[in-house]
This record gives sequence, C-alpha cells and structure tokens, in this order.
Amino acid sequence: MSSVILEAHDLTKEYRHTVALDHIDLKIEKGKIYGFIGQNGAGKTTFLRLVTGLAFPTSGTLSLWGKTVEKELQEQRKRIGCMIETPALFPTMTAYQNMEIQRIQRGIPDKAVIQKTLDMVGLKDTGKKAVRNFSLGMRQRLGIAIALLNTPEFLILDEPINGLDPAGIVEIRNLLKSLNKEYGMTILVSSHILEELYQTASEFILIDKGKIIEEISDRELNDRCKRHIAIKATDPQKALIVLEETLHTDSFKLMPDGIIRLYDYLDDMEKVAAALSDAHILVTGLSVAGDTLEDYFLTINEQIQNIAQKKDTLC
Repeated sequence: MSSVILEAHDLTKEYRHTVALDHIDLKIEKGKIYGFIGQNGAGKTTFLRLVTGLAFPTSGTLSLWGKTVEKELQEQRKRIGCMIETPALFPTMTAYQNMEIQRIQRGIPDKAVIQKTLDMVGLKDTGKKAVRNFSLGMRQRLGIAIALLNTPEFLILDEPINGLDPAGIVEIRNLLKSLNKEYGMTILVSSHILEELYQTASEFILIDKGKIIEEISDRELNDRCKRHIAIKATDPQKALIVLEETLHTDSFKLMPDGIIRLYDYLDDMEKVAAALSDAHILVTGLSVAGDTLEDYFLTINEQIQNIAQKKDTLC
C-alpha cells in the first residue's frame, strides 16, 4: 500500500488576474508532521482550502489516497480533520453543544467522543460557558477539537496556536506529537511562529509567492542550522587531523565547499584558533554560524528573490 496521502501535480489556483498557487508539485506521506512555512499571502491557506474542498484548482491535479476524481476526493476528505483560518463556531452555544452539532452533521454515532476530544485540548471544564465568552485561545482549542472529532487520519491546521499563551502553545505541541505517535496521524500545520514549528514538525515545506521553494526534513534542517564554528583553512585535511588529535573531538564535518563545521568548542573559539596556529595552518575564516528556522527561511527566500531579479535583468 502506498504511503502517499496527498499528491499535487502542477497545481495552480488563480483569482482573476492573481496567481495564488503557481504550478505546485508536492507529496505528503503517511505518519509525518509537516510544517507549512510562508509569509502572509504566500499561498498556504489557498493550498489548504484546495485540499479540503473549500476551493477548486484552476488547473493541475490533486489526489488523496490515490484518488483524483472529484466525487472520489469528496469521499476521501471524510478521512481528514481540518481547521482552516478562524474556526466557525456558534457563539451562544457551549463548547459541548458546538461539538454535538458537528457530530450530528458528520454522522458520528458515539457521543462519548465529544467529552474525550474536549479533554484532549484542555476544554473539559468549560461547562455552560458560552463560546462568545471564550478567549481567542479557547476558541482555537475548540476549533482543533472539532477537527479531531472524527479521529482523522490526516489533520490539517491553519495557525492552530494563534492567541494561545506559552503554556497553551506547549500543550498543543505535545498534543500534536501525541496524535502523531499514538495514532500514526499525519499532520500538516501552518504557523507564523516558526520556532514552534521547528520543535513540532518532522518535515518542512517552504512556500513563497505561490511556489514551493524548498522541502526539507528536520534532520537536514538541523544539519544546516545547528550552531557551529565555521573554519576556512588553506589545508582543511590537515585541520581535521588537528581537531581530532589535538582537540580530541570528532564532532565536525567537512562541507563540499571546503569549510569545516566544528560543533564543539563554541564557547572556546580561541583554543581552536591556537591549536590550528600551532600546527602552522593558515586560517582565513573562523566564526560562529548557525540559524534559527526563521533565519533559514529568510535566507532561502532572499536567495530566491536574488535569482529572480538576475533572471529579470538578463531578460
């Protein structure tokens, strides 16, 4: 059985003369947590709306569990739970009543799932309190609870931690990780709080101006963003020997461009410089490097913009 839950090929969405999604190719595999990263207007919400059937593509194809015909897609969407933008709630009703309406509409027979789901998101003690008296964070929690009501195989959340305090953010992070680990739930979550995504997701999708600019795993991201001492030397092979034999460390990596990344001695760079100097190695660059996810995204985005500008200049 294929592990691919969602596949988009050449997916495009236009609104009048605006291209919201520009020929996207993308695969989402079972059992992973995907972080969807992009600035406001990048196309994140448009993509999520296409996946959940709230909008339709201008061209290209979208498949869910291998199905591409619209009638089949609608059937497959029953396996998805989602919260897109602001959750649609009845303000004069309680959390339980909102959940009960959703349960009936979706044809879910077990009433017990309501209290179980409210407990999961930390809303078990709201009682008769009307939703209109909820804080923004409480409404977000209720929106997530509604998305989880059918125990979905694929959970899609658009800015789920919007309005939550730090403790609430940690709770939602732990909830998502638990759903992924215990139920094997595949999760696609967009958020502008990139540091939180960095602690939650296992895969990252970077989008800008309707185009996917990079897909990267957490392992690759950690490798690229991990803080290190960047050493540029005239004889990198000899420098590696010094690190291993003089500084007694093997926590380094020689990159294709000849720069050595040393993950040790971050607080004692002078000792590194002295060891290399004593071995008569000419060091032309020595600095601490490493990015946060936000820094990395901004760097990649800037590189894409520079490439686009160069193409425009050549044309």
